[in-house]
Amino acid sequence: MQINPQRFLDTLHALRAFGAAGIGRGVVRPAYSAPDIAAREWLAQRMVQAGLTPHFDPVGNLFGLAPGRSLLVGSHSDSQPEGGWLDGALGVICGLELAQAAAEAGGPPISVANFQDEEGRFGVTTGSTIWAGSLGLDQADALTDRAGTPFAQARASMAHLAQGFVDPTRFSGFVECHIEQGPWLFEAAQAVGVVTDIVGIRDMRITYHGAQNHAGTTPMHRRQDAFQAMVAYSQLINARFRNVVTPSTVWTTGHVDLHPDAHSIVPGRCTFSMQWRDGSAQRLAQMEQIIRDTAQEVAETTGMRVEFGPMLGLEPVEMDAGWQAALGAAAQQICPGRWRHMQSGALHDAANVARLMPSAMLFVPSINGISHDFAEDTDEADLVTGLQVLAHAIAAHADRPHANHPHAGA
Repeated sequence: MQINPQRFLDTLHALRAFGAAGIGRGVVRPAYSAPDIAAREWLAQRMVQAGLTPHFDPVGNLFGLAPGRSLLVGSHSDSQPEGGWLDGALGVICGLELAQAAAEAGGPPISVANFQDEEGRFGVTTGSTIWAGSLGLDQADALTDRAGTPFAQARASMAHLAQGFVDPTRFSGFVECHIEQGPWLFEAAQAVGVVTDIVGIRDMRITYHGAQNHAGTTPMHRRQDAFQAMVAYSQLINARFRNVVTPSTVWTTGHVDLHPDAHSIVPGRCTFSMQWRDGSAQRLAQMEQIIRDTAQEVAETTGMRVEFGPMLGLEPVEMDAGWQAALGAAAQQICPGRWRHMQSGALHDAANVARLMPSAMLFVPSINGISHDFAEDTDEADLVTGLQVLAHAIAAHADRPHANHPHAGA
């Protein structure tokens, strides 16, 4: 199997043209937007050129199917509201190049996956979560984005392309290549990282209900300022996590919505996101209890009411040991001494697919550790090195049985 590095890079750059924005190589291609759908239709054409059969499922996941049983390689092509050109797109184009190279070499058969809404416009890795059976379509259709658009309405924009769901048992395994989105490989001047596991994630909204009032005439000691309740909660939670978390545990408030959101009004309602990630399911549950207890304590102290939204998330997931070994051996051959085993602190589609079949992930460096930003980038030599490692690992491992996996041979 001889990969074509220039063809690979040219295709990756061509995909960036859909939704190109901002400085550098920025991309604005949110799930179900016009650039997102156009990019998927263009990728479907490229799949045909690579000898694959394109298949859109009811939620917009795009598969390029090789004949018969095959290995699945891919990721996603939707972006954050202000994203970079590689997040997700790299894995899809790696899959496309490997599938074409494999077809030219006479095997092994490789199919390509391009999952929809990995970036979570409507939740958490929405497309692969539905495909893996962890979220029913009826439940998903009731989800809304920040603007209140229902998932059912968004996916209807791709109804003209939709067919049935692809049977996952036609695939022997799944491999996803991705930028690290962190600083460790770049700072160590290492070329690739073999992922050992993907941390668990929890995400929910918390709302404080206070009392809306005039900002100029309401004395400070008589206010029930919902925003100040959130600030008090935020200060307490950092202190209370201190003896519970590890250096790799993270938690974030990334979205705050004040009502009525006006300069001269004491906010009567404050809704904010609370997200936390860790490799231990037990620690995630312990953090959830601390979050709920702390938020309730602040509400009681301030005389306000607190409301908890539904909690979304995934459990920590280990990557397949056999694929880890194959990727490590390939890395040692392609870039000896310039690779490592590492945990993924970011959530990926592989976490869902691992419930269906043996799954693995390979990271390449992110320059200065930047991602989810227009400045996201990776040296193109590192992109090619990652592709080469994948090709060697697949050639050595794709046809081996995985008897230790519960879905092996299904």
